[in-house]
Amino acid sequence: MGPVKPMRVDGPLQDLTYRIIGAAMRVHNKVGPGLKESVYHNALALELEEAGLSYQKEESVEILLDGTVVGLLFMDPLVESTVIVEVKALSHMLTDEELAQVITYLAATGLTAGVLVNFGRNRLEYRRVLPPRKLDAWRNRINGYVWKPKKT
Repeated sequence: MGPVKPMRVDGPLQDLTYRIIGAAMRVHNKVGPGLKESVYHNALALELEEAGLSYQKEESVEILLDGTVVGLLFMDPLVESTVIVEVKALSHMLTDEELAQVITYLAATGLTAGVLVNFGRNRLEYRRVLPPRKLDAWRNRINGYVWKPKKT
């Protein structure tokens, strides 16, 4: 795979993702890099609220197999019930693996936009993310991110 490239989001979601990225930039400017991911989650929640955006923490999605729940997928914040935000605090640059995680969440939920944010570097990294045109291959990746209950 080549380097991670930002993806375009047109229409109304462009404005929403722009506002989310702006909130992330304000967090990074105020707090800086090098903290735990949970700190950025909390700070971003405050900034999103300040920006007038609704925010649901750790939204869970049931993964079904033939109508039976086989696991749960826990996503980072869901903004305005429309955009998945994946928060990272990595010292390395974002990779295709982090991008694939957001695409997998989009494939699992049917949502049409995500924002991947990395607070762990001197400069904030972010990517707007759209689902792929063909979702079948991505649906197979979901198992890597699914919590499955232990069998008793």
